[in-house]
Amino acid sequence: MVIYEDNHLLVLNKPASWLVQADRTGDPTLTDWGKQYLKEKYNKPGAVFLHPVHRIDRPVSGVVIFARTDKALGRLTTMFRDKKVKKFYRAEVLKAPPQPEGTLHHFLLKDEARNVVQAFDQPYRDAKESITKYKLLRPTPDGFLLQVEPLTGRPHQIRVQLASMGCPIIGDLKYGAPKALPDASIRLHCERMELEHPVKKEWLVVISPQS
Repeated sequence: MVIYEDNHLLVLNKPASWLVQADRTGDPTLTDWGKQYLKEKYNKPGAVFLHPVHRIDRPVSGVVIFARTDKALGRLTTMFRDKKVKKFYRAEVLKAPPQPEGTLHHFLLKDEARNVVQAFDQPYRDAKESITKYKLLRPTPDGFLLQVEPLTGRPHQIRVQLASMGCPIIGDLKYGAPKALPDASIRLHCERMELEHPVKKEWLVVISPQS
C-alpha cells in the first residue's frame, strides 16, 4: 500500500473500489487507512494530519499523494493547480484508437446530480477545457492497452475523453462499456506521478508496484 514516505509526504497505492475521501456512503477510505497507519507506526497521540492533494475515482486504482504537513499541503495544492505535476495512467479500452497516439481536446461539463460528465468539441456554457494525451501500447486479450497522460485535472477526464473517441474503458458502464467487471472496478490505473518535492525541491518519481 505504501509507495513512498517521508516527513512531508505519504504516497499510497489505492486499490480499486476504495474511496480517497469520505462520501455519503460512509465506506472506509484511503485517507482513514493512511491516518491509522501513521498513528500506529509512530505511536502518535490524538488526531493525525494527513490530506490528499488530488483524488482518483473510486473504481480506479493507483498512486495517490497525501500531505503530512501544512507546508507540503499548500505547496502541493499550488503545484497541482498550476499543472506542474506529471500524471501517467494505463487504460485498457475495448476498441483501438483511430490513431496510435494523439491528443484529445474537449470541453467537459459535469452533471452533479447524476455524477456524469459530458464532453463537447467546442466551448459550451460552463464546460471546462480538458486535454489528454494517449499512446497505444499493445493489444491485450480483452482489448487494447493505452498509456494516458492527462494535462488538465477535470472530473472523469480520462474516462469521458477516451469514450468520446470511441474507446470506452473496460468495465466503465457510466461511459459506454457494455458490462461491468465482477469487482465493479474499471481498467484504469494511475501508474506514475512525477513532481518536485514540495520541501526538499528534488525531482520525485513515484510508481505504483502494479504498473
